[in-house]
Amino acid sequence: MKFFKCFLFIFLISAITASCSKQTLLKAQQNNKNYTFVQNSLYNLLQNENHSKETRYAIVNRIANNMLSIKDYNSLILFLTDWVEKHPDDSYNCYWLLMTAFAYLETDAKPMARYYFERIINNYEDLMVLGKSIHFLCLQHLIQISTNPTNRISYFNQLSTRFPGNVKITELYFRTAIEYENLGEWNLALKTYQKFLDQEDANSIQISGYPNAYLTARQLIDFNNSPKDWTFESVDALVSAIKKAISNYNYKALDSYRSKVNFFAMSWRQDETDSNAQESFSMHDFMRGNRIRYNAELDEDSGPTEAYLKTWGWSNYINVWYLYFRKVNFPADSEIHGRWEWAGIYFGEKL
Repeated sequence: MKFFKCFLFIFLISAITASCSKQTLLKAQQNNKNYTFVQNSLYNLLQNENHSKETRYAIVNRIANNMLSIKDYNSLILFLTDWVEKHPDDSYNCYWLLMTAFAYLETDAKPMARYYFERIINNYEDLMVLGKSIHFLCLQHLIQISTNPTNRISYFNQLSTRFPGNVKITELYFRTAIEYENLGEWNLALKTYQKFLDQEDANSIQISGYPNAYLTARQLIDFNNSPKDWTFESVDALVSAIKKAISNYNYKALDSYRSKVNFFAMSWRQDETDSNAQESFSMHDFMRGNRIRYNAELDEDSGPTEAYLKTWGWSNYINVWYLYFRKVNFPADSEIHGRWEWAGIYFGEKL
């Protein structure tokens, strides 16, 4: 009896499932028939050459959006590109090509999307659709998908000159400077960083991907404008000079070896961007009356671009100081790039 009830239950479930599946299939078939009927009707309407420009736009737009609704991107691309080719006088071709570019984006065909975005900008007058400039939309998407620095600089410049009211000029200056760096155009990069710093909101603007934009630009500009006469040819030469100055308690020599730009003095927990991280003081204040010592070798965490030297005896409050050295990364000046500088101090034992 239990077996019969179980069998009956399974049979009923199977029947219901089959019925639901059949209903779903029938509904899908009906929807497909409706879709095909609507599209064919619209295609037939479109054959009438006497439609007004507005009516023709409405029909093409409806056909395209119907394709979008079922994510039939291939048919959409074929339909719109064929329409543009056969109707070069259509004043909405700019918009149809924009839809084509978006369809390529949806299929992850970024090179093709980029081709159509650029084709729109270079060959068609701008068009406002729903209050938005098509050229502006194209430039925004080109910036997102392009990896070529030269192209990105062109897009940034077009945005700032053509749509100054729609963009953050300060941010565009910074991002343009980054691209000049990527190209190795250091003179242009530094000039553009200076334009960024000259903006009123430069020290407060938040730029995605660059949490320390202002500090980055400020350090580069200040370093460029400095004499850079504190750098050494190698880390060994720098460390040797500092050890000798400490041994001789020659605070004047130590002061001269410190970087005159962006030198920091902070705890390991602080960040270089903290307001009190960059200090200006004389080593005399900490050497007088104290017995300063240092390790014979650099710290084990030292590497090819940065190094640490443990020293102690500076004060009763914070006895241990790690002197921090780094290789100068400044391709704008080949004579300075790759040399070494004493860039900062970390207070206390390493965390």
